[in-house]
Amino acid sequence: MDTLNIVYLVGAVLIFASIMASTLSARLGVPLLLLFLVVGMLAGEEGILGIEFSQYAIANFVGQAALACILLDGGLRTSFKSFRVGLKPAITLATWGVLATVMILGVFVTWLLDVDWRFGLLLAAIVGSTDAAAVFSLLRNGGVKLNDRVQATLELESGANDPLAILLVTGLIALNVDPAGQTALGFLGLLLQQLSFGLGMGLFFGYFLSRLLPKIHLAEGMYAILILSAGLAVFAATNLLGGSGFLAVFVTGILIGNHKVRSTEHVMRVMDSFAWLSQAVLFVVLGLLVTPSNVLEVWPYSVAIAAFMILVARPIAVYTSVLPFKFKNKEIGFISWVGLRGAVPITLAMLPVIAGVDNAFMLFDIAFGVVVLSLVLQGTTIPFMANLFKVRIPNNKGPKEEHEVWVSDRASITLYEFEVKLGAFAIGRHPRDISTRISPEEIRVFALVRGQQILAINEDTKLKFGDSVWYAMSGDYAGQIADVFNDTTLDRRAIDDFYGDWMLSPSVKLKDVPFFTDRMKSESLEDTLNTKNMWEQTVAEYIKDSLKMAPVAGDTVAINEEWLLVIKEVDDQGRLRTIGLKQQEVPTVV
Repeated sequence: MDTLNIVYLVGAVLIFASIMASTLSARLGVPLLLLFLVVGMLAGEEGILGIEFSQYAIANFVGQAALACILLDGGLRTSFKSFRVGLKPAITLATWGVLATVMILGVFVTWLLDVDWRFGLLLAAIVGSTDAAAVFSLLRNGGVKLNDRVQATLELESGANDPLAILLVTGLIALNVDPAGQTALGFLGLLLQQLSFGLGMGLFFGYFLSRLLPKIHLAEGMYAILILSAGLAVFAATNLLGGSGFLAVFVTGILIGNHKVRSTEHVMRVMDSFAWLSQAVLFVVLGLLVTPSNVLEVWPYSVAIAAFMILVARPIAVYTSVLPFKFKNKEIGFISWVGLRGAVPITLAMLPVIAGVDNAFMLFDIAFGVVVLSLVLQGTTIPFMANLFKVRIPNNKGPKEEHEVWVSDRASITLYEFEVKLGAFAIGRHPRDISTRISPEEIRVFALVRGQQILAINEDTKLKFGDSVWYAMSGDYAGQIADVFNDTTLDRRAIDDFYGDWMLSPSVKLKDVPFFTDRMKSESLEDTLNTKNMWEQTVAEYIKDSLKMAPVAGDTVAINEEWLLVIKEVDDQGRLRTIGLKQQEVPTVV
């Protein structure tokens, strides 16, 4: 009994310490997942607690279950609108991108370690795919707002590339153990089986579960447990049938999350906790499993492999994958950099150990070192790189809090909290005046909080700096309200610098924009004839013809050497809503 209680105590303390360490993540600029790893390593055999843990089979069991939960949660939060701009490039990255990375990196590893090519390819396959846990965590909680094309591509790639990575590792383990029994045709057949079964099971059960949820009535907390158990069942059943359980559970989550009903909100709220718990447990267990001194022995190899992968293999794979989709060079550069490695490579590195591959422990230690370097080097530099490659768009702070209240099985009202910032337009105004100007029918003042107390609203109430106002809305007006509450001089200047000082309707013709009317008058007859069709186009038509790809907020299109059109808002159907007009700085000729 004492042993059992010690296990409970140590496990609970480790998770508690991991969660408490998360408060340091933002202050230190260190990825949260890395802190979880450090907590596990500090508790391990060479750490403070000295816990000896070398049960690779148990760690693999925990890893598989945790990754399934993380992918299910990631799917639940992946909107169908991401598919509009990111599906095709993500699929290419998840297939050809992984293969290209493995082949290029495999040649380098074989030369660096002076090993058989099969062993080199195996190590390359282990670290060759990006990790959903790391990507979802750092992109969605990192405080950096990327343009939708880049963010959707990275998230969909990380969720979709696990099947091929796992298949490559499995096939290469078999190739190392029994070279004579493997054929290229057999490998291709297994790949098609994994993808088709995984996709088919995900679509079938995702559709079934999304239609089942509205028809059953449970206690709020039970919906998430139902979906989590169903997701794990889909994961396990798909694996038993020879398909990719990871792909199946990710697709299942996507279909459930995009079928919005009352019960879906309960699922989202609780699944977030399950996903964080899975990440904490997974990375703590992986930290316990590793022996730091062994990792340090092969550290030079980890550094060399990580550097080659980040600077050579990944950029080549990304460039050849997304160039056909008209991605800009700066977007390709950022996607290349954010090829985050995390739990998946370490989990895959356990498989050779379990299968008894020669030098498998060296594989595990090198893979662990590569993951740590990826989280430190790539994870901590996402904000800097987003600015460097100019894929970051201004994030005019939205609502402080947001809660969806379902009034029926298919209808909801959302409560938003807005805090009055210094210099905001809202200061000195009545909270109802703000809602009335925007949409008197769909926005209602719910509560006013001042000094931690609810304040009664009367006709003389005026908003002050630091007040929090709760609005109940049935429409999509949160952004407009946020502009009123957050419109400080600093925020406004940053947004104007990015989008320009003038906002245009997408339906206005270029010839009707005052700045361009004067330009047209000054053009010669020949120039006017050459550009006549251009000036007759609406702003939206001109942008779409120039981009030749699905537009996203932050995209820019040049009118001439002086003026730029900058997309500010795009709706869920891909229609342009607001376009900024920005004057470029024209270099002075001396």
